[in-house]
Amino acid sequence: MDHRTAPTCLIAVLALLAHTVSAQSSDTLKRAAPPSLSDRVFQLGEITVRPAGDNGAGSRVGRNDMEAHNTVDVPRALDLLPGVSATAAGRRNESMVSVRGFDLRAVPVYIDGIPVYVPYDGYVDLGRFTTFDLATIDVSKGFSSLLLGPNALGGAINLVSRKPVDTLEWEGALGMINTNGYRGSVNLGSRFRQFYVQGGYGYLHRDAYPLSDRFQPHAHEDGGMRQNSYRTDRKVNLKVGWMPREGQEYVLGFIDQHGEKGNPVYAGDDPLNSMRTKPRYWQWPYWDKTTYYFLSNSGLNGKNRLKARIYYDVFRNSVASFDDSTYTTMKKPYAFQSWYNDYTYGAGLEYGTTLIPRNELKLSAQYKRDVHRENDVDEPVRTFEDVTMNLALEDRWQIGERLLLVPGISFSSRENVTAQDFNSSTNVISDFASAGPSTALNYQVGAFYSFNERHRISATASRKTRFATIKDRYSYRMGTAIPNPELGPETSDNFDLTWRSVLFGKLLLQPSAFLSRISDAIISVSNVEPGRSQMQNTGRAQFHGVEMLVQYDIRPDLSFAANYTYIERRNLTDPDILFTDVPWTKLFGSVQYRPIERLLLVVDAQYCSQRFSTSYGTHAPAFSLLNAMASVKVWKHADIDVGMNNILDVNYMLVEGYPEEGRNFFVTLRVHGNR
Repeated sequence: MDHRTAPTCLIAVLALLAHTVSAQSSDTLKRAAPPSLSDRVFQLGEITVRPAGDNGAGSRVGRNDMEAHNTVDVPRALDLLPGVSATAAGRRNESMVSVRGFDLRAVPVYIDGIPVYVPYDGYVDLGRFTTFDLATIDVSKGFSSLLLGPNALGGAINLVSRKPVDTLEWEGALGMINTNGYRGSVNLGSRFRQFYVQGGYGYLHRDAYPLSDRFQPHAHEDGGMRQNSYRTDRKVNLKVGWMPREGQEYVLGFIDQHGEKGNPVYAGDDPLNSMRTKPRYWQWPYWDKTTYYFLSNSGLNGKNRLKARIYYDVFRNSVASFDDSTYTTMKKPYAFQSWYNDYTYGAGLEYGTTLIPRNELKLSAQYKRDVHRENDVDEPVRTFEDVTMNLALEDRWQIGERLLLVPGISFSSRENVTAQDFNSSTNVISDFASAGPSTALNYQVGAFYSFNERHRISATASRKTRFATIKDRYSYRMGTAIPNPELGPETSDNFDLTWRSVLFGKLLLQPSAFLSRISDAIISVSNVEPGRSQMQNTGRAQFHGVEMLVQYDIRPDLSFAANYTYIERRNLTDPDILFTDVPWTKLFGSVQYRPIERLLLVVDAQYCSQRFSTSYGTHAPAFSLLNAMASVKVWKHADIDVGMNNILDVNYMLVEGYPEEGRNFFVTLRVHGNR
């Protein structure tokens, strides 16, 4: 069945579901009360600096939102928030996000407080992370807890898993995406006396995604199904916990991810883009990540506690560059096969005390060792190894009943242990010149003042740093760059002012203004030697903008939510070199309507202005998207979701030359215990 028949199929499915629902009794189909979100969130994996009672509006995506908007992976879920924009690295087919203009090198990603970003370049392909096993996603913008560790120049993202509260909890989903994609997941949890176990398995597969009918055939893409756009992602998440007494918890966790993906070729019209005439035929045979961790919270007495984090993370992937679109041979000079074999291990210890009245003081120490290994066919393996340490002090000082101050300071150091150079002409490995350790001082303060339970204002200021990655310091960038082992950290001074008001008990208004001034920014300086660039700490930039969040419960069965983001990013060092991948304006809105107890209707829309795709001005045009979904309860333990994304079949791009998915539909069966 062709994807163009999706509207007819969707109508038929809706009609069938309506008939099914009408045949059921309302007593049988009555929806159970939803659980408390805080109860089922794995709180030991949370690290936030929000005041007590703050539900994280505008900076948190909960389980209910993920399901209501059918966000199957993390970038789509985060795109619901103000100040966060979905981005993409088209040349590598990586899905990412920016947070107030900062990319993932400056906004590290964690799972339950465990760092999972890739050691080599600081990025992580968020598209490989499905949402099926998550309870919530927390985003810190600029002002993030220093207890998380270094490199949070622009904030942090923490993917928080689930934790059972009942003797038996179960949930599963099985669905179809168009006619060539599938999703499935199962989550099981149990809590018995002092013990609990939580396990999950998720699967997501697409043979290819459909392009819009408005896409014009290109030399390297004829339309219809996007060539080489397949993906498969499998994930296992397991943890076992022991809570011997109040205030004590010990957890062993295991996460295993396996991914495979193709990389669609460039299909744009930029005459300066070399891939217009020399396309990349890339595939990733595997993108695998395995994490083992131990978390604990030991209440020493009523006023003192000790938390520990120990982890070991393995990342292996391979990229294959083929001769042509048949993806069968590697005989041409630009064809290759590369292997990457990285691992990270680390530990952190956090001491907390409330001995000082009206203060909660926290002191943490962390150690992290990153190892990156790479080689191509018939090449020896070269190794890079960094050691990072971090000391942090953070306090929550309650002044009176209305004012909370959160000051903090941290000291970080990063030292290179091993850095191996490779001469392809002689096939000999040697060591790069040694470089001294790099250090950084971070500090911040946040003030949160509550006029009453409905109105609050907050002001935060922070100085954050990011260490140069292994790639920043040592990459030759395919012969066009000179390594710079002495590259230092870049710094950002971040400021935020946010007002939060709840009017009439049902209308939430939350405007924010933010400013970031970046100095010693790591940028590529051209022609340090003829025809060769080098990464140097010579950049200055300014990011500033506003956000607005609105949530309105119009009636018990009807709610509305919207957010708006405007951001300007100025390159103060060289205004002619443009920042890429972030729209100036983003507007998102959704309506949820429950006309009867067993039926939920959700419609959402998004507008993004144009964004630059290259530093010299090539841009991806503005676009608007419309999506809709209906969730029908067909049994007390089962729901069916049907919906359509990109209803208007817009031909849009996040990166020029890499068109996104056209109109597509989905059908999902969800089964669950008491919710």
